[in-house]
Amino acid sequence: MNAFRLTASLLTFLLAPLAAAWAQTERPSTCLAMAQTLPDVIYASLAIPAAAGAEAVDITYAGHSTYIIETPAGVTIATDFSGAYGASPLPRVVTMNKAHGTHFTHNPDPAIEHVLPGWNPDGGPARHSLLVEDVYIRNVTTDIHRYGTMEPDANSIFIFEVAGLCIGHLGHLHHRLDDSHYAAIGRLDVLMVPVDGGLTLSLDGMSEIARRLSSSVILPMHRHSTPLSAFTSRMGGGFELDFREGRTITVALDNLPRRPTIVILDGV
Repeated sequence: MNAFRLTASLLTFLLAPLAAAWAQTERPSTCLAMAQTLPDVIYASLAIPAAAGAEAVDITYAGHSTYIIETPAGVTIATDFSGAYGASPLPRVVTMNKAHGTHFTHNPDPAIEHVLPGWNPDGGPARHSLLVEDVYIRNVTTDIHRYGTMEPDANSIFIFEVAGLCIGHLGHLHHRLDDSHYAAIGRLDVLMVPVDGGLTLSLDGMSEIARRLSSSVILPMHRHSTPLSAFTSRMGGGFELDFREGRTITVALDNLPRRPTIVILDGV
């Protein structure tokens, strides 16, 4: 064996365990349907026909900015988790953002398997790329603007890829997104969007983002006392409006609405 082959064999031997560990927590995103080098593209929800009986995901409005996502494998995820909503039964995964104390907790229950802060306590952007059974979770960071200062990469848009669906939660978003954000987000079939119009981005800005993402299902949250019509009227005639009596919506590739629809769950 020559020196080159010996070196290659040694590298393979040393890197094989690392590659196996990487495969357990990372996978290519199925929601980045367009090349990130095409920033001007408008990402639309999946348009190809889905097979009948596609696996379904339950999404339940728990309160404020917390939605509970339950995957076909039974993984439960609570978004922008502070402990005030969605803590019983305890979720396996929680995401958090730190713009306000109502979106995170310093003391999550140690029984929660995966706690994903939307910021990096050590500075710089948070980087999450996690596979938990049938759901792949990643994030795209944005900045926090408050009290006249800007904290870069301190908020995260979390994206959950499960059952062929791309589900996004904008977190406590403070600013408009640029082309690099849209490229990193990719396609979103379901979008959770804050609509208070004050503590987060303006309603004009939020509706602009929601229109550009053109998700099949748009789930408002973080409303406070803002009239829902203040957001829905800005979305234009291309979006249907669907008020639900319950707090849960079941989504699958084969039951996504034909037209983009703003779904108002009970409690929002």
